Amino acid sequence: MIYAIQHQIQDQLDSISQSLRAFSLKLTGNNADAEDLYQDTALRIITNADKYRPGTNFKAWAVTIMRNIFINNYRKKVRRNLIIDQTPNNYYINSGDRTIENEGESNVTFNELVSMVDALPEDFRRPFLMAYQGYKYDEIAEELDAPLGTIKSRIFFARKKLQKMYANRFKERA
Repeated sequence: MIYAIQHQIQDQLDSISQSLRAFSLKLTGNNADAEDLYQDTALRIITNADKYRPGTNFKAWAVTIMRNIFINNYRKKVRRNLIIDQTPNNYYINSGDRTIENEGESNVTFNELVSMVDALPEDFRRPFLMAYQGYKYDEIAEELDAPLGTIKSRIFFARKKLQKMYANRFKERA
């Protein structure tokens, strides 16, 4: 009797194996994990054949088993990646309330930018620095005794040159 039920379960499993494989691939997203999930499901179906009630939807029963196995495996994987804090009173976790200021990186970047500005030709550097200090275009033009359009273009080209210099220096570090 038990052999007959297992044989019947095996036949039904064979008849739906393609759709089960497709469903496992949909759940996992890759072939290796899908095949593992299918094999786990097939094993569970065969070992639990006595729990199947004849006359009910076999495919729905098999899909439910597969989905449950997938969910359980997912939960195990998530639990494995969970980091549990073992420090007393979570002192280290909560100690981040007060941050320590460190301007080292911004100081280095600023100093690099200043050296790049210093490397600009005088015709570009002076109008650029004046604009940086807050002078308006017309004030810079008056101070340097140059046309307003010339001042605007020199500041524009100074920015472009600095962007290129900065990109080249950054590329060297990468």
